[in-house]
Amino acid sequence: MEYQRTIKKEISFSGVGLHTGKKAHILFKPAEPNTGILFRRIDLASQPLIKADILHLLSEEKRPRRTSIAENGVEIHTIEHILSAILGLGIDNLVIEIDNNEFPGGDGSSTPFTTLFNQAGYITSSVPKNCFHVREPFFICEDEVSLIALPAAEFKVSYTLDYKRSFLPPQYASFSITKEVFEKEIALARTFCLEEEVEKLQQMGLGKGSNYENTVVIGENGIIDNRLRIEDEPVRHKILDLIGDLALLGLSIKGHIIAIKSGHSINVKLVKRMKEQVERGKSSGVGSPAWVEIKKSRLEKKEILSILPHRPPFLFVDKIIELEEDKRAVGIKEINPDEFYFKGHFPEHPVMPGVLIIEAMAQVAGVLMLKKTENRGKLAYFMAINNVKFRKAVMPGDTLRMEVEVIKLKKRVGQVHTKALVDNKIAAEADLMFALVNP
Repeated sequence: MEYQRTIKKEISFSGVGLHTGKKAHILFKPAEPNTGILFRRIDLASQPLIKADILHLLSEEKRPRRTSIAENGVEIHTIEHILSAILGLGIDNLVIEIDNNEFPGGDGSSTPFTTLFNQAGYITSSVPKNCFHVREPFFICEDEVSLIALPAAEFKVSYTLDYKRSFLPPQYASFSITKEVFEKEIALARTFCLEEEVEKLQQMGLGKGSNYENTVVIGENGIIDNRLRIEDEPVRHKILDLIGDLALLGLSIKGHIIAIKSGHSINVKLVKRMKEQVERGKSSGVGSPAWVEIKKSRLEKKEILSILPHRPPFLFVDKIIELEEDKRAVGIKEINPDEFYFKGHFPEHPVMPGVLIIEAMAQVAGVLMLKKTENRGKLAYFMAINNVKFRKAVMPGDTLRMEVEVIKLKKRVGQVHTKALVDNKIAAEADLMFALVNP
């Protein structure tokens, strides 16, 4: 079990806001369990406390290209980088005092804050963390932008970035978010923008505190007056921003978040969906479906729905055509031209995302494992994915055949080898390991 923690002592920080150009002084203070993350505006006579919560998010027109919160007319802007550090380091409770309306940008990354918190040290309480578990898949899709949340036993973020009009090639990165991974792989990534956006941002009154050191400016021919800290720094910063926005849920997270070209606007829509589940007392999603004992070797969709917790549009198995208990299963998925993911992946050249091919194979494996009487009502969480290979693109009109062979199946752990085929040619294969747990 994981327990809530805060910092060991007070620490301070000063700097200039990236958008307002105003200087701000910050004091971070330890806080009691279940306090959450609170901001206090000490430059105002009333010194109001504002919780870092999606319920306090400013409307989009008042927070362009940033994450900002407000309560009773009191605003605090550009908090995504500090919130990312807080969630990435596993800090649950903190009071942050600030004497202006925008958080300092530092060097444009989260490294100044991770360094500061590590210097302060941490205190772990005896109170368990409050955690949001993604119990069933859900998604948000707008034009070419998508966000997907999948069940997982860990907090994982995968991101695909594609700026067609810049010199940058498409970038992809995926990380299981632990304190060590966040510090080493994500915190260093600085904020960035395209050269063509600079004038527009200035016309909006933004970027007054930005320069070529704290903001990576990407032109058609390269990085302007700077250099990347790491080749895929832009996609890592997108992950950093996404983690910061997810922190507005106010809970630690267990789930795999998959993003395609997402930004603050769609990120917070995902958080609102999560918050709605929490507030309805349904953080476990719709729960496990009613169990129907299955003894057939061929299953139709209705019978699959009685076994798996997945629901359309995130059910990727139409039928099971072979089923040998503890040994083997074969599933079929017809890839229709109107599948939701083709709208953004990619409109002119639709291809089924590789992560969804893996998900389809995993669902067939889930049928195989969860149909057993002793596993009924359980959930199958990913523990590991190994030896992944993609050999052939899967396109609209294809029939995807998923073959699953059991390597090891115990009471609480399952290990399988999976293959996805189109026209008897392997499109993808992977070794998957699951933990079988009660919801």
